[in-house]
Amino acid sequence: MKKILWLIMSVVVASVLLTACGEKTQEDVISDLERNLDELTGYKTKASMTLQTGEEPQVYDVEVWFKSPSFYRVALNHTEKDQSQIILRNEEGVFVLTPALNKSFRFQSDWPENNSQVYLYESLMNDILMDPERAFTATEDHYTFQTNTNYTNKNLNQQEVRLNKKDLTPASVKVMDAELSILVEVAFEDFQLNAEFSEGDFEMDRNMTGAQLETEVPAMTDEDEADEEFAVFYPMYEPQGTTLSKSEEVETDNGLRVVLTYDGDQPFTLIQQQSQVVEASTSIDLAVGEPVDLGFTFGVLTGDEESNTISWSFEGTDFFLASDAMDKDELMSVARSVYGTHEK
Repeated sequence: MKKILWLIMSVVVASVLLTACGEKTQEDVISDLERNLDELTGYKTKASMTLQTGEEPQVYDVEVWFKSPSFYRVALNHTEKDQSQIILRNEEGVFVLTPALNKSFRFQSDWPENNSQVYLYESLMNDILMDPERAFTATEDHYTFQTNTNYTNKNLNQQEVRLNKKDLTPASVKVMDAELSILVEVAFEDFQLNAEFSEGDFEMDRNMTGAQLETEVPAMTDEDEADEEFAVFYPMYEPQGTTLSKSEEVETDNGLRVVLTYDGDQPFTLIQQQSQVVEASTSIDLAVGEPVDLGFTFGVLTGDEESNTISWSFEGTDFFLASDAMDKDELMSVARSVYGTHEK
C-alpha cells in the first residue's frame, strides 16, 4: 500500500514540476496561437526559401511585411541570379512588380486569402488551427506541428511548422509531397511581431523606386544583345501522354521568340522571348487575371472554361504558357517546372 501511495505521489510531483517548468500541452499552445492572431497588428520577417523541385536546389531571400488587416509586401530575390520581384497589397489592389524591367501589374484580387502561403505567419497559424488531424511534438526550444495544406500547388500535401517556444513565431517550415519528400523549405532568420511601419511602406511607386535604387541594372547595348545567347527553357514536368512535338524560332522586332509545342493527351504551348525594359508609365492599367505564386516568381493566370494561360518573367526571359485542354492546377504544375533546366 505504501509503495502504491509513493508511486501516486511521484506522478503528482512530476506533473507539478513539468507545469512549473513551463511545459505546455497542445491545447495550451493552440490557445496561445489563437490569442496571438487575435492581437496581431503586423509583423516583419526575413527568411531563406529553398525549392527542391528542380535538378538543383534554388535558394531565395524572402522579406515579408504585414500590416493588419490586409496590407502585404513580399519581396523575392534569387540569391545567385539577378531576379527580384515584389508583390504588394494595399487599398488600391494587388500589385506585382518586377523592378529590373520596370514592369508592374495591378489586380483586383483577394490574394493571399483562401490558399496556404509558406512564408506568411497568419497563413501557417491558420493551417495549424484549422487542421483537426494535426500532430504535435515539443523539444527544449520548439513546438512542431505537422498539418495538411491548402496550397495551389497540389503536390504540396503536408507541412511541418516549427515554432519558437518563446513567442510562437515560426522558426522553419518544410513542405512535402505525398511521399514526404521535402519540396520547399523556409528558414526564418528574423521575426518582429507587431512591428511598426512608416507612411508609404506599402505604396507601389515607393517600392518600385526603392527596389530599383538598391539594384544596379547595367544598360544593355545593341552589341551586348547581339552577343548574348538566348537561353531556351524546357519544362521538367510533362503531363502523362504529352511530349514536345515542335520547336520553332521566330525573329521579331524585339528579338528571337521561341515557340515550343507539346502534343498528346494534354497539349500546351510555351512561348518565350528575351524580356524588354519598359519605359516608365504614369498610370497602371488593371490587369486581367489573378496573380499566382509559382514558387520562384509570381505570374499572371487567366482562363475560362475553354482555355487557360499563365505569363511570367524569369532570368531576363518572358514566358507565356497556354492550353485549351489543361485545367489551372495542371497548367501551374508545368509553369513551376520551367525554371529548373535550360539549354542554349
